[in-house]
Amino acid sequence: MKAAVGDRLVIESAHLGEERRIGVIIALHHDDGTPPYDVHWLDEEHETLVYPGPDAHVEPRETRA
Repeated sequence: MKAAVGDRLVIESAHLGEERRIGVIIALHHDDGTPPYDVHWLDEEHETLVYPGPDAHVEPRETRA
């Protein structure tokens, strides 16, 4: 997984009835765009350090309109 600042990190729900989490990557810790990422969560208005698992994917900023 690789990302850039401004991309969205989407974590799909592992349980029925739970919503997926969406955040904006606000900082990288590696120049090559690999995890971990500092993410600003849109639903909770806070930032956390994230090591994404297999239930996560990146939506590049350029592909969103």
